[in-house]
Amino acid sequence: MINEKMYSLGSTRSKIRELFEYGKTLAQKIGSENVFDYTLGNPSVPCPEEVTKTIISEVQNPMIHGYTSAQGTIGARKAICDYNFKRYGFELNPDLTYLTCGAAAGLAITLRALISSPNDKVLTFAPFFPEYKVFAENAGGSLIYSKCDESTFDIDFLELEKTICSDVQAVIINSPNNPSGTVYGEETIIKLSKFLNDKQREYGHAIYLITDEPYREILFDGAVCPFIPKYYDNTVVCYSYSKALSIPGERIGYVSVSPNAENAQKLYLAIAGAGRSLGYVCAPALFQAVIEKCVDKVSDSTVYKDNRDVLVENLTKLGFTCVNPKGAFYIFMKSPMESAEEFSDIAKTFGILVVPSDSFGVKGFVRLATCVSPDLIKRSLPAFEKLAKELKMI
Repeated sequence: MINEKMYSLGSTRSKIRELFEYGKTLAQKIGSENVFDYTLGNPSVPCPEEVTKTIISEVQNPMIHGYTSAQGTIGARKAICDYNFKRYGFELNPDLTYLTCGAAAGLAITLRALISSPNDKVLTFAPFFPEYKVFAENAGGSLIYSKCDESTFDIDFLELEKTICSDVQAVIINSPNNPSGTVYGEETIIKLSKFLNDKQREYGHAIYLITDEPYREILFDGAVCPFIPKYYDNTVVCYSYSKALSIPGERIGYVSVSPNAENAQKLYLAIAGAGRSLGYVCAPALFQAVIEKCVDKVSDSTVYKDNRDVLVENLTKLGFTCVNPKGAFYIFMKSPMESAEEFSDIAKTFGILVVPSDSFGVKGFVRLATCVSPDLIKRSLPAFEKLAKELKMI
């Protein structure tokens, strides 16, 4: 018998991927110059020159393609911990750090390590990356979410109090946030840490805070992204180099359990065991070597800020409402219609592809990925104007 749940996941794309594939088909019909695809968070800036040089250098080593230790090379793990200590003043432990195929694999195995009962729940904040639900359910639990303040998309602690329950084993926080671009500041993190510490005492068990951080390096307007293990002991960092180094297709990241976490060693070994059970053993060896030597490099993300500024300014002039993002490379725009799905469908008739917000846990918004070329943005502005006129916004 074929697993029907897995069949459903394989046969039905996410809304993001569905629109991305639609865009490729549409481009064949009307020409790629007439398609303005804002669907996929695929970096448009090149990786740092040092990364390219390191790849070329490392690939000359005839043994570079061999297996590494299951958790990754000690050199890469030590480089990661040294870098985080230098930058944030917090000492992660190489022996509690596990190299993964990107943040998605890190999240998947961390949840699998923490969920042990069908009643176990993972809590996150809406809007959220839709795959969290897939990861939580595949681990044997379920995802619940607390809605944020829709004027800022910061955490609404009154809503959080209503949502959390004693079955919550883990909380996922994503800052800078996909899809809103919101950056949770220090005041929010301090308040969240106190809230979760109080709930741990009330429920009598640990609540682990999982930080999903692929956009940590992409910040605007002086925004600062607090390093959460400094504020909350039961933290598990899930990081990806996809966006920081513009290498999403290479699938390299890590999980690091805070040394201060309850049962840190046991949790780490459970994460390693989850990686083993899913076949996620040994992240790509070449890119482990690259990370070891380029751990402090970052792609030039100034184009993302420029893109944000151009889009927010012009969309606002046309009557659209956007929460100005402080990080990542997305704009979460209010749909001028009650149904974001319907608005997305109408936008498609003008060649504009935007992702409706329903799968992100909120209604009435669309996500625009601003990691596209400045030229695409410039060419899309007349189409947005036509769309606004069609909807009688101007």
